[in-house]
Amino acid sequence: MRRQLKDSYSETGRPSIDPELLLRILLIGYLYGISSERKLAEELRMHLAWRWFTGLGFDQEIPRHSTFSKNRHGRFQESKLFEQLFEQIVRQCVEVGLVEGKHLSVDGSLVEANAAKASRIPREQLVEAAQVHRTVRQYLREVEEQNPVEEPVHEQDQASTTDPDSTYATKDSTPARLGYYDNYLVDNDSCVIVGVQATAARMSQETVAAQDMLTRFTVWQGREPESVAADTTYGNGEFLQRLADRNITPYMRTRDSIHRKRSPFFGPERFTYEPEQDRYICPAGQPLNYGGRSHRNHAWTYIGTRKRCGPCPLRPQCTSAAFRCLVIHQHEPARQRARELANTPEFAKAQRQRKKSGSPVSRTEESDRTAARALTTHEIRSGAVLPGSGGAEHQAIGSLPKPTASPADSHHLI
Repeated sequence: MRRQLKDSYSETGRPSIDPELLLRILLIGYLYGISSERKLAEELRMHLAWRWFTGLGFDQEIPRHSTFSKNRHGRFQESKLFEQLFEQIVRQCVEVGLVEGKHLSVDGSLVEANAAKASRIPREQLVEAAQVHRTVRQYLREVEEQNPVEEPVHEQDQASTTDPDSTYATKDSTPARLGYYDNYLVDNDSCVIVGVQATAARMSQETVAAQDMLTRFTVWQGREPESVAADTTYGNGEFLQRLADRNITPYMRTRDSIHRKRSPFFGPERFTYEPEQDRYICPAGQPLNYGGRSHRNHAWTYIGTRKRCGPCPLRPQCTSAAFRCLVIHQHEPARQRARELANTPEFAKAQRQRKKSGSPVSRTEESDRTAARALTTHEIRSGAVLPGSGGAEHQAIGSLPKPTASPADSHHLI
């Protein structure tokens, strides 16, 4: 850690605070849901176990709460130390066999942002609001830096002046609120979190985050997982096809439209595809020819004719229209495979394991508030602890005692 942060130190001036000390103190705050840095510093003075964890002696001074604030709003945003620490812990779990990485689960939780609904204004007014809101000025500046010539991404009509990155959304029939999606990839057997990624609170972003986390974890362990379990949110054709391309078994139900779920007519699985003719054969043996492609729905259309469907004895079970129109998703084979797997004992087992691991951030109201502060887009990109530069706000303290390593401790984790 000190080697990675060496360039952030000055060779002259007042001694800076040890970055390991700041990191350990901030970890205590996140783990115990202490969102106030002032309260964190006060609790550290009284808690002997926390002093032991941080390496502080009884005669050593605790950093001021303003030290954390200044670094969190400044230098912390410029580093990826927290992310690197997390990845290193996951690698150690894989190396010592704690994580097998064969069967994984993925899920996302809506974490409420630290912003009120009333702070939303029309997005076109953000430039005007930037004259008085520092967060809006920073947001607009970062948008320009990160998206110079890229294709614009869909954005909501209104944005919060307090937290412009947050999205107004709802999940699982809860009231709509400003927030983010906190996405987790969990090893089913050990319940160890092996991947974390925060995204905008949009359903489409959950599968994007899942793909990124799976790719990173595959690089870490050197092989693909055997299966991934998830809820229906992830059962779209694109994600299922990507899993099929990587030979990963998907244990999730397909995300079908409500009309298809309640339809009393024959489903697509009752029709047989003939690739030579690019057509489908209905249960009565009649062909449905290719009728075009819907780019919006990523689907192809195959239609019958009045002449064939009109006198058909199976028509009451096939359609209520004059002829059958069959809409096939471009990744229908992957979707059909997921439907077949949903009826297997392995699917039931994977779903039980997924529910066992649960959502790591939706347990308490305090954890939601803490996670919300860590999940803003700015702090996602940062999440690190950098040493002080010798300014007046940094108080010099004694350096941490260097830990003594032993062969038995070589695989111990923080």
